[in-house]
Amino acid sequence: MSDLPLRVNLVGKQPYGAPQDLVPVSLNVNENTHPIPDEVVADIVASLATAVRSVNRYPDREFDELRAALAGYLGHGLTPAQLWAANGSNEVLQQILQAFGGPGRSLLSFTPTYSMYPLLASGTDTAWIDVPRPSDYALTPELVVAALAEHQPDIVILCGPNNPTGTPLDREVILAAYDAFDGILIVDEAYQEFDTEHESAVTLLPGRHRLLVSRTMSKAFAFAGVRLGYLAADPAVIDALRLVRLPYHLSALTQAAATAALRHADAMLRAVADIRMQRDRLGAALTELGYTVHPSGANFLLVGGFADPAATFAALRAEGILIRNLSIDGHLRITAGTAAETDAVIAAIAALGAGGARSA
Repeated sequence: MSDLPLRVNLVGKQPYGAPQDLVPVSLNVNENTHPIPDEVVADIVASLATAVRSVNRYPDREFDELRAALAGYLGHGLTPAQLWAANGSNEVLQQILQAFGGPGRSLLSFTPTYSMYPLLASGTDTAWIDVPRPSDYALTPELVVAALAEHQPDIVILCGPNNPTGTPLDREVILAAYDAFDGILIVDEAYQEFDTEHESAVTLLPGRHRLLVSRTMSKAFAFAGVRLGYLAADPAVIDALRLVRLPYHLSALTQAAATAALRHADAMLRAVADIRMQRDRLGAALTELGYTVHPSGANFLLVGGFADPAATFAALRAEGILIRNLSIDGHLRITAGTAAETDAVIAAIAALGAGGARSA
């Protein structure tokens, strides 16, 4: 790219990416490892068959049926006018930055957090401000308010449960952040369904027109390959996103598949309890082996205590187990999988530990 007139703020950047290997145990990108129930598959396939008969025409630009289904799923009195969707929550966040960020404006978040945030900022010419989290990764109202006072951002993203640490997000932190500045506050709830202790921020939407709650069907709904992210916010925010969305950005097939899946929300979410159980079982086993397992409200664990994370990552990969090395000192991230996958990870890490692959 050195011969191309690339924008200055993109020079030297690396595209987002994680290894995609065909390995027996793939636990590196926080996918839902449990299959979609057969009865749901059947309804989705039937819906796609119906939709494909009319794909010679453009899809419903406003995806009204899907927005109604999303509002019904979230509940709390939300209306379709308060819902938006796009091709994954990354596109939702990009549209927010296109509408409310840009040159001369800034996006702030607390790191380590989702690695796409600074990339989305660069792609929209929005200045990126990262504020380090404390050693336990948990945000407090005092920390957040102080950071907003110091940096005066235009947009703030609070990720809860946070990726890659799994740290839950307290309601008091959201309220303190909202009251501390006059910009757009995004709460990224990609993993909300896995958190049994914290209520969704959608309950805070009434009366808060600058609060936006981003969600996804990729994780709890096992829909990563469909690419459907969505947003709950004030209707005025939804109107603003219409100014920047591409025409007919959600295909008829995406709309049909997502709407069908939402008809079976209870069945689609049955695996969530088992994933939480496997997450907790993995955490207990690794703690017993001497590792530091950070509290998680998501479908993954951030684990510390590795003397050489890169070497451990490579050793597990050689065994057909793919996890995530995010260059956090001494740490690796592991997605919660099936019972068999959990067994495999525990056994492999135990064997590596005995061989001196972790710190004392």
